[in-house]
Amino acid sequence: MKSFLKQVIPALLLSLSIFYPLKSQQVPKDFIDPPHEFSVMPFWFWNDTLKDDEIIRQIAGFEDHGVYGFVIHPRIGLPSDMKWLSPEMIHAMGIAISEAAKRNMYVILYDEGMYPSGSSSGQVVEKNPAHAARGLAKIDLKNGEMPLIAKGMKLVTIVSRPDGSRVAIVEQPSGGVIRGLHYTGDENGRPGEETPPAGDILNPDAVTSFMNLVYEKYATSFGKYFGNTILGIFTDEPSTLGRSSIRGVLPGNASLLPQIKRILGYDITPFLADLWYNDNPDSKTHRSDYNRAINICLEENYYKRLGNWCFLHNISLMGHPAGSMDIGAERYFQIPGQDLVWRYVEPGPKALDGQNSTIAKCASSAMLHLEYRRNLNELYGAYGHNLTYDEMVWLADWCFVRGQNLLIPHAFFYSIRGPRYDERPPDVGPNSTWWPGYKSFADACRRLSWLNTDSRQVCDIAILSDEAFLPDKPAKILFQHQRDFNYLEARHLGNEARISSGGTVIAGMRYKALIIDTISYLPHSSVPLLRKLARKKHLIVNGSSKYASWFKGALVYTTDDDLLNAVDRLTNPDIVLDQPSENIRYRHISKGGDDYYILFNEEGTEVNTGVRQVKTGNRQPATGNRYWLNPNTAEVFQSPENEIVHFKPHELKILWIPGVK
Repeated sequence: MKSFLKQVIPALLLSLSIFYPLKSQQVPKDFIDPPHEFSVMPFWFWNDTLKDDEIIRQIAGFEDHGVYGFVIHPRIGLPSDMKWLSPEMIHAMGIAISEAAKRNMYVILYDEGMYPSGSSSGQVVEKNPAHAARGLAKIDLKNGEMPLIAKGMKLVTIVSRPDGSRVAIVEQPSGGVIRGLHYTGDENGRPGEETPPAGDILNPDAVTSFMNLVYEKYATSFGKYFGNTILGIFTDEPSTLGRSSIRGVLPGNASLLPQIKRILGYDITPFLADLWYNDNPDSKTHRSDYNRAINICLEENYYKRLGNWCFLHNISLMGHPAGSMDIGAERYFQIPGQDLVWRYVEPGPKALDGQNSTIAKCASSAMLHLEYRRNLNELYGAYGHNLTYDEMVWLADWCFVRGQNLLIPHAFFYSIRGPRYDERPPDVGPNSTWWPGYKSFADACRRLSWLNTDSRQVCDIAILSDEAFLPDKPAKILFQHQRDFNYLEARHLGNEARISSGGTVIAGMRYKALIIDTISYLPHSSVPLLRKLARKKHLIVNGSSKYASWFKGALVYTTDDDLLNAVDRLTNPDIVLDQPSENIRYRHISKGGDDYYILFNEEGTEVNTGVRQVKTGNRQPATGNRYWLNPNTAEVFQSPENEIVHFKPHELKILWIPGVK
């Protein structure tokens, strides 16, 4: 009997320790109650008559539910007599900011009324009509005729096509607009919306006007809060043409051609017809080159200038570019960001397939390689009234396991009166069914944001990208086989990144495997470095890529299995699941001498498997006692080394291995 008890009792105690919190184990205090800067910071739609006491009441409600920051977002539904950045609006903002300061909460300012950014709610064009958004269009010419130039147009050039015909390239207003702040008369039984003209954000003079109207006004009004209560200014999906622009008009204007020539290294003017036609052998190349150059012009003329202004004023440029894959523009945000709207991502195939599946890794990779602290995601916008609480949690966890650390929920509605209830729904805050229990969700997000900040990601695989395309196919394979990675923009090579005998080194990371899958352009300065990387056996290239023959010594793949085998040749896995599963995503980070593994069952089926840490290259696996941290409660539970882990559908777990103190 004694022998039996000696065998059973320890096993029983061990099993009980899995399910009951270990009060004696010291959990990091900042995990239990992270600083308020790691709070979710929702868009707060100011969409009705603003009253001082109501603003204060709603802020108090945010605080009571674990929300310690917000984005002041003037929105459609404001009364018609409250104009963008009028004294009345500045007063209301001042009430909200001063109340946040009293409560140790944070504020992010929004730079437009309402979006896309760059127009100051039409004030840029009102001040100077020449600053309205413009673009390029074509006019097909017959015989020897000259183009008929309409008012507002400017002839850029006349181009001859291979068949002998001629095309006039003209610059003209794009006709683009933005969404405004006020409802107008009924349209088909619903209120219409103001549509102020979009500003020309490719024009440095128009951007200067925008910055003077908005950014300088914020500095004058609220500068004393910059760098303390006010964390940054949010710019929202700037558009070169504006919304609802004239069909066939493309971004660009004549004044950009010298800048484009500098970027490309050749004059694209004789090839501008290739923006619309494919009758030249190099039409596709010219079109790709032009689009790349326009992206860089937007970076230099808009994002860079806003980013520099924010840096000099001790705050961060925040927000996101228009495209899900626009990683190049992220370099000018002190807090790079992206946007999950219109059910771009949801449980199922959209989580791994398509351009929007790259959104989270876009922002977190940019943060890492540019050595910033934070990256954000605006999420839930226009997911519809049918958004569930479980979907809301799932999407947040989808972001966290990909390295994001600041969530901007879209949105908390100041008012849901009348048509406001249906304006890009849902309200995910005070007017939602889950608001009474929201604090548990908010606390979990704050803990995961803290975990992903000021920590070191353990990862030695990167996928090469250009400034506006992130390959999703190799990413999917790596995700499904628990091989974490980052996107590395090719412009880093020869600049922030260097090649060593151990691989690609940048921002404290050493990538033993760099994957070239699909990329439209490689900077000339990157090619010698990639050839060096291939010789050192740290480069993997898709066999169908046009670059497959460029890099002698690179490992070449044509199938999913080929890619996995190539990755396995260059680097060992960080974790291994005893029962393989394509459901599980993971992220391994080191923080404060401890190791943390964020493990997320992204799919809708259960998983039962052991989780083993293994050696990666020259790095020994994390050792010591293993514990599970509950992000919702901060409780800690012991995890035996050979435990079979049960993942419920869509469940996120944190495996914690404390270091030696």
